[in-house]
Amino acid sequence: MTAGYAYYRLPHDSRYTTVQGNVQEFNSCTRLNGQSGFVVAPFQVSDRQPILVIRPDRVEVRGARSEEGGTSNEEGGMRLDASLDAASELSSLLVTRSSLLDTYHIDFSNFHAQLRAGTFRKIVLARCADEPAVEGVSDKELFLRACQLYPRMFIALVHTPQSGTWLTATPEILLDGDGSHWRTIALAGTVALEGEQLDGEGETVTWSTKNIEEQRLVATYIAECLERFTTDFQEEGPRTVRAANLVHLRSDFTFTLPSDDRLGDLLHALHPTPAVCGLPKREAFDFIVRNEHTPRRYYSGFIGPLNLDSSLFTLHSSLKSTHLYVSLRCMNIENGVYHLYAGGGLLKDSQEEQEWQETENKLDTMRQVIR
Repeated sequence: MTAGYAYYRLPHDSRYTTVQGNVQEFNSCTRLNGQSGFVVAPFQVSDRQPILVIRPDRVEVRGARSEEGGTSNEEGGMRLDASLDAASELSSLLVTRSSLLDTYHIDFSNFHAQLRAGTFRKIVLARCADEPAVEGVSDKELFLRACQLYPRMFIALVHTPQSGTWLTATPEILLDGDGSHWRTIALAGTVALEGEQLDGEGETVTWSTKNIEEQRLVATYIAECLERFTTDFQEEGPRTVRAANLVHLRSDFTFTLPSDDRLGDLLHALHPTPAVCGLPKREAFDFIVRNEHTPRRYYSGFIGPLNLDSSLFTLHSSLKSTHLYVSLRCMNIENGVYHLYAGGGLLKDSQEEQEWQETENKLDTMRQVIR
């Protein structure tokens, strides 16, 4: 087995947890039934991109605030170096804005044509943008910066030999709970806050019909998934929630399960949600995999602790807790380059310029961390 590590910080927490251990590979979400550890799942599971579980061989809780701004290079905190053998080598890795616009135009036209033809009710188009790595800044320091910048979000830094190194700051819960009580959310619709709006929580935002419809599609899908596993669930919302300088529409689902033996089956039903894929789900998924210019890899998969025994890092609890989040607002750290990922849901009335700007706004979440 190979070894990996993960750092993660739950929303509104002043501490973060580290998990280090051997990495196991799985070829289906259903194989996660009964498993425990830190999970890193891709958008599309394949032999090259399996679901990864870092075993909790070593688990620690640390205070994030005392380390903010540090440059520690302890175990798990690899130092990045943007200096390459030649400047031209780095520039060749970075795609120009003009090229990105051209590629996005091709993908948007292709995806939107399917919406106009009625093939899909919704489909998500994602893209990748490259930024040069910051010389002398460790990946752990980037993690701590993200913790400081985004107290509302789930922050995770993970490294395995199979996936490489990823940093995520995501607002979207996929599955969260302990024992029989669980929750998930439907998160869709995006508006960027501007001016005086940045002082609030998005109370003054007016939601377009497109955003409302997109969020309702996601919520309906999640309700239909939950009906297969429980009759005891409640939906509240939608409401406006803030994530960095963006706001989204969110509905909250709380539910009970007879046991936690089938969490893998539930994850198989939920992932990927229409928030990162589309509807009909299977047809939209297949179209994305075949036609999107940039493979998503571990972007728009899910990430977080699964059935992690709380007694491993605290004396006050023996519960098994799960905190799985959709891998949004993330970047892959590789060879002196940050590969930033973002996407947006398209409907029949979507406009290309507006959708491009939405992805730019989402990419800014990671850009703020590396500036």
